[in-house]
Amino acid sequence: MTYSNLVFPDIKHLVEKLHFNPEEGKIWLAEQRTVLMGLGALSSFRKEIITTLGMERAKGFFMRLGYYSGMRDAELAKKLNPDADPDQAFLTGPQLHCLRGMVKVIPLVLEYDPSQKHFYAEFEWIDSFEVEICRMALGQLEEPACWMLLGYACAYSSYFTGLDIQFREVECRGQGDQHCRIIGKVASEWPDYEEFSHLFREAPLIDELYELQSRIADLEQSLGYPENLPKAIGEAPPFTSALEMIDRGANAEVTMLLIGETGTGKEVLARRVHSMSSRKDGPFVAVNCAAIPPELIESELFGVEKGAFTGATQSRKGRFERAHAGTIFLDEVVELSPRAQAALLRVIQEGELERVGDDQTRKVDVRIVAATNEDLANAVKAGRFRADLFYRINAYMVVIPPLRERQNDIALLAEHFRKRYEKQYRKVTLGFTDRALAALHDHNWPGNIRELENTVERGIILTDDSSSITEHNLFSMSWNQSSHEHDKVRRINTSSGQLENLSSERVFIDSLSEQILAHQISIETLEKSLIERAMNRSEGNIAAAARLLGLSRPALAYRIKRSQN
Repeated sequence: MTYSNLVFPDIKHLVEKLHFNPEEGKIWLAEQRTVLMGLGALSSFRKEIITTLGMERAKGFFMRLGYYSGMRDAELAKKLNPDADPDQAFLTGPQLHCLRGMVKVIPLVLEYDPSQKHFYAEFEWIDSFEVEICRMALGQLEEPACWMLLGYACAYSSYFTGLDIQFREVECRGQGDQHCRIIGKVASEWPDYEEFSHLFREAPLIDELYELQSRIADLEQSLGYPENLPKAIGEAPPFTSALEMIDRGANAEVTMLLIGETGTGKEVLARRVHSMSSRKDGPFVAVNCAAIPPELIESELFGVEKGAFTGATQSRKGRFERAHAGTIFLDEVVELSPRAQAALLRVIQEGELERVGDDQTRKVDVRIVAATNEDLANAVKAGRFRADLFYRINAYMVVIPPLRERQNDIALLAEHFRKRYEKQYRKVTLGFTDRALAALHDHNWPGNIRELENTVERGIILTDDSSSITEHNLFSMSWNQSSHEHDKVRRINTSSGQLENLSSERVFIDSLSEQILAHQISIETLEKSLIERAMNRSEGNIAAAARLLGLSRPALAYRIKRSQN
């Protein structure tokens, strides 16, 4: 198809996607967070980059900056105009440039035939912001100046059409021409397409930094840094302080107690303790004490002799014997039965145990790392936990901060899980949208790192290849909507030009209530379903489930007992 004298579609559908939240200092264009920045600052920045990197490297730097933006906008254009004609949908990109105040685009020619893999386009740029900032700081150049805009055009067209498209700025006011005009064709049709492609690769300076990083990693390995050390991701001071304490105490034999909410990564850190200790070649045995029925916890931990009780048809070792010469991790240690607490105290003090139904004492050599999400001192006062055992396992206590106190680490962890699950599900996404990242930061994360991991995995599953992970992909199935959804957002009313206040929280609750009433769901049924979901999410831990539901532990325990009667 060939389109000449093209006319832009109504820009109203784009303006409606522009949201202002001035109280929070945020501007949104659909899923993308955007900013308003003066040309003077951008001009000074470009001058400094050119001075630091040189003209050629700086050109590649700004073209890549535009390329990333164009790739995101092409995805946005497809979502905003799924049913539009190809030419009208394609012109969303130039409109987005106009909307952002970057340049006014005049379409001259557009030829696009997907079946023949043919593409040819000409556009005129009027009042390019890059020409203006060059005039402010650099004066007239000897080559075209619209680097970001050119990178944007290449990426937008390539992503939108599925072809490798390259544009050239054949005229530019930044070098003294009367107009800025660009021509785009399939890359292989340009004689210098390979050389041009190098501009979109990372600069040699970055490559040198990566090479230096690789040498540092090799040096660490040669110095004996544990190769299989469990990765603890985080830079927030509360977490790095806890990590420093863990690393310092890892090679000691003292019993270590990790205090932290459910999902904060206590088992990962316990494995790190084991990997950094002299016991690293021995076994690591993890036990979730809350997941084992009280009547079975002793036999699970300390073993059982044949005939000790009905069903004990053979003797078997417990977890402590299996962890001999290694490390045992006791998660939710507060849930141990009184008899199991007494037996654990004996193991710590004497290094020996007796299997259930046996009178023979067995020696064990085990490093204990215990963990809980409750205040053990309060459990001692309540009579649920032995005071003498508390003082034994509290010899070296480390508090693991919840994710909501590690705001700077949320993006790092999300990227880590994104890469893991992209590999697992064999997908390549464009990463998180700005709104998705904002939603991740604003969410309270009652389930901490485990909840974040599950959220990112769901996002990867719901995201198509070569698409961005949106807020909807991450939180569409979550009962605990991110607080970002509850923000009051101000939107431009295209008819009146006024700003409207919207409350997503009220809309969500009203919609949910209407659905519950429409399906005639009773309060009892709703309560039972919420409790089941909370218990599943917290892996059967009543205290953690109670926090999810905003209840005390006794209150939830009472409701569970009442629903079972």
